[in-house]
This record gives sequence, structure tokens and C-alpha cells, in this order.
Amino acid sequence: MSDHYYTERPTAASDRRAIRAELRGFSFRFISDAGVFSRGEVDYGSRVLIEHMEISPEANVLDVGCGYGPIGLAAARLAPRGHVTMLDINERAVALARENAALNEIGNVTVLQSDLYASVAGAKFDAILSNPPIRAGKAVVHRILSEAKDHLLPGGALWIVIRNKQGAPTARAKLEEVFGEDAVEEMGKDKGYRIYRAKRV
Repeated sequence: MSDHYYTERPTAASDRRAIRAELRGFSFRFISDAGVFSRGEVDYGSRVLIEHMEISPEANVLDVGCGYGPIGLAAARLAPRGHVTMLDINERAVALARENAALNEIGNVTVLQSDLYASVAGAKFDAILSNPPIRAGKAVVHRILSEAKDHLLPGGALWIVIRNKQGAPTARAKLEEVFGEDAVEEMGKDKGYRIYRAKRV
């Protein structure tokens, strides 16, 4: 498999760059690098998810596939009395997410290197957020969807963003299979991206 962002140890030569972004009314500075997802700017799909996700101030949140951190750190700003756990298999992304939490003076986060949910076995959350790693393949994406339910508290929800042409209809069908048809709702759409919320009842 060619080296890309869904790998434990990227081999691409480091090429760090600074990014500024306004997300949900908050100003962020991020450091990105080669070998991580959407290194040049905050991915449009991530922005759409951030704009639609509903996070309570006390929420205990999980960000699966956090990259250098925009989704999880935005969630942490929305949950000042809560906590966000951020996971990524990519060690470079994990280091950047930790650096970006410190850069933005966000303390209510924990960043862990993890193959999907491995590092949070047994833990349950109010919300799970993911911009799934499409390049990792359908099997990985569907594991994120199918294993989320076991990590949600009753009434908790999985929020994902996925493009129509990259499998949104299939993802919705998988969510309905896992959570039940009535538990899955499209919460927003923008330029071919779909935001799905799947609630654990």
C-alpha cells in the first residue's frame, strides 16, 4: 500500500505548515505536516461536520481519526466543561493534535494513538465524531460505523460526514442496520457532503 495518512508511521518527509481557521466562531491556529489528512487546509467535509455537530457544554466526546485536530479541538471549545478524546492511527497526526491543543490553549482533551477504537475499549461517550478515512477502504469505514454503538451512552450519537460519491448511501444503510432506521437522520448537506447522525436509543 502506498504511504498515505492512514498509516502508523508516515514516511513522507516532514513539511510543516501553519493554518488559520475560524470554526464555530472560534479562531484556531494549526500546525500541519506531510503524511496527514488535508495538510494544506481544514478539509471542507470536516468544516461541514463541525458546523452541524451538536455538542453540549458538558459532553464527553470521542473523535475517531482526528488527524491534526480540527474536529476534536472545535468540539473541545464547544464542551468547556466536558472532555474530548481524540484518536488516530497515524503517529505524526497524534503528535500534531497534541501540539495544536497546546498551541490553542485547549486543556480538556486527550490524544491517543489508536487503531480505531482499540485505545478506548469499554469507554462510552455522549458523542462520537468522525470524518472517516475513505482511503483506508470500505472495511475500515464500516468498522467505525458498526463499532460506534458500543461506545455510546444511551441517548448518545455518532456524527459522521461522507461524500455522496465516496459512499454516503452505503454508509447510511450501514448505520440503519446497526442503529435502526428511525435512529439515523441526515442533519445537513453541502457540496455533495452528507452529515448523518445515528443515535443510540
